[in-house]
Amino acid sequence: MIYPYELETGKGYPGEKDFTVNHCEIQGDGIYTKRPFKKGEMVARMTGIAVPYILQHTLQITPNLHLYDPHFSGLLLHSCDPLVCLDMNKLEIWALQDIDEGEALTMDYASTEDILFKQFPCACGSVNCRKWITGRKEPINEMGRKYLRDLERKCG
Repeated sequence: MIYPYELETGKGYPGEKDFTVNHCEIQGDGIYTKRPFKKGEMVARMTGIAVPYILQHTLQITPNLHLYDPHFSGLLLHSCDPLVCLDMNKLEIWALQDIDEGEALTMDYASTEDILFKQFPCACGSVNCRKWITGRKEPINEMGRKYLRDLERKCG
């Protein structure tokens, strides 16, 4: 069971027939598909608890309202070339690309978050990788500046 409580069936909420939660050493827990999804297809609906603050597994609905979902949408992994996008008005997840069975669902955290719970180095490996992930309205912190300087020295 993805969620530890029952959700109405047939409404697009994620279930075990379509998704699984797996642990990745580099990125942590993530949502992986058990079936393919086509570009433009709704992947799932989101649910959770609305809270007025940022937590590790929240997604920003408005600047002062966040959806806390540590069971599904809060476990979407980051990529600078994401597979899905989130509609935070309708609380839906949509495929930006064709998604194969067994792939981790990835989103760009800066697409929904003004400020992240915690900035971090990116491990997505995409051609467009930003190397350090922040929210869309926050500057890179000192740890990130040091990380990027060290990366520049190593990679020239």
